[in-house]
Amino acid sequence: MTSQAFVDALQQLSSLAEQAQGVAASRVSPVAAGFSGELEASLERINQLQQTASSRANAFQAGSDEVSLSDVMADSQKASVAFQMGVQVRNRLLTAYKDVMGMQV
Repeated sequence: MTSQAFVDALQQLSSLAEQAQGVAASRVSPVAAGFSGELEASLERINQLQQTASSRANAFQAGSDEVSLSDVMADSQKASVAFQMGVQVRNRLLTAYKDVMGMQV
């Protein structure tokens, strides 16, 4: 996988996370922010989705009238999909790292 493919994957991850949150955040170029910054931001968005899903589930279990079951399930699925995508990105990065380390000079 080339570095451009990683940049494209990170942009896709960012746009999907923004869509899942329903927020139109300002677009920051991964090249300008740096790879580690973009990766950290993606992990923070995944964490935020999981925390939101957890808090909504707790509110629903406590009997809050403000939270419906469909909201809880939708937030739970958003968090699950974001986490699975994060795991796949990590797996691809590890594979790429192993490939580079296995190259002979």
